[in-house]
Amino acid sequence: MHFTSEQRLDDGVLEREFTLGEIPGILWTPASASAPAPLILIGHPPLGLRKMYPRLAGRARYYAAEYGFAAATIELPGSGERPRWAAAEQARADLRRAMEAGEPVGDEIVDALILPLVEKAVPEWQAALDALLSLPEIGGPVGYEGGVISIGVRLAVVEPRIVAAGFFAGSLVPAAMFEEARQVTIPLHVLLQWDDEGNDRQAALDLFNAFGSKEKTMHANLGGHTGVPQFELDAGARFFARHLK
Repeated sequence: MHFTSEQRLDDGVLEREFTLGEIPGILWTPASASAPAPLILIGHPPLGLRKMYPRLAGRARYYAAEYGFAAATIELPGSGERPRWAAAEQARADLRRAMEAGEPVGDEIVDALILPLVEKAVPEWQAALDALLSLPEIGGPVGYEGGVISIGVRLAVVEPRIVAAGFFAGSLVPAAMFEEARQVTIPLHVLLQWDDEGNDRQAALDLFNAFGSKEKTMHANLGGHTGVPQFELDAGARFFARHLK
């Protein structure tokens, strides 16, 4: 891990950009801590870190300033400034074409778009976690939140260092991920926007039902994709506070 920049923000949180090989990322740490901080990995959709920065930084700074958590994110494969790969670009084009035509998005498109992303992204998140936990100011335990829900599901299954997860229900979920969801056993906090124009509500409910966790909670709110109420930020932080401290 190589830090490329750092700045102390006005709430005292330290923000550092880094690279891990070819992977860009950002780390936020509390202004001061008497012990190594627990860590939240913050996922995001494949729109690029620069575009997602205001939302990511807002959540990370809140966790750091109010709860003493460190938070980090990395750029997804094929997103932002990272090299594109042809199969993913074709899948995105097929998705746009189906949606613009008002046609159902078939399983073939969903699988082609999501499954390769999961296969590439999950090992990168694990490598980032190795590097982050080697820093003296970060000590775990670790939570994961947000982003492409299929990536979160896979991480919750294969990464034992992640002890709790907050998911944003929806997005395109391959059928194969429902079987993986049954293997998830960590505590879950799931947000669902009831009127999300881009997501299948019933599929989100079915996925929640498939999770094998004994502790799983869904918060459903009226509104579209970007209408998550502000109070849910604190609800998610309190969920992590119960399981990471």
